[in-house]
Amino acid sequence: MRAVVQRVARGSVTVDGERVAVIGPGLVVLLGVGREDDAGDARYLAQKVARLRIFEDEQGKMNRSVLDTGGEVLVVSQFTLFGDCRQGRRPGFDRAARPEQARELYELFVRLLREEGLAVATGVFGAYMQVEIINDGPVTMLLDSKKEF
Repeated sequence: MRAVVQRVARGSVTVDGERVAVIGPGLVVLLGVGREDDAGDARYLAQKVARLRIFEDEQGKMNRSVLDTGGEVLVVSQFTLFGDCRQGRRPGFDRAARPEQARELYELFVRLLREEGLAVATGVFGAYMQVEIINDGPVTMLLDSKKEF
């Protein structure tokens, strides 16, 4: 499971011209599910995201998590995080999970974040979305449950 985690001033998702999710300060998480992923990967990443210390403390050090700040989280499914561009010019998505598996693990990830006590908004799984991200910093982290990077 892979996540692009961005510290944001605000974020939103629009589908078919309708704004379906909006958050204020917090995190936008673009989440990709791989074929090899299972519930353990969702648990690992949810705990990591909830406790990732990428918000500044009083001394200006990145020492606070979204839990510490009371921030919100916007989770958006993005299978293209498993795109393989090593050969040719068109990405291959063989390593991405099938939609049924991906939806199940995406929903588990969201539920686990909520169980951590976070306010979580979501995009629409599998939909074509416009995602507005006002990055704060910018601060962007790449996470992988298999620790490939």
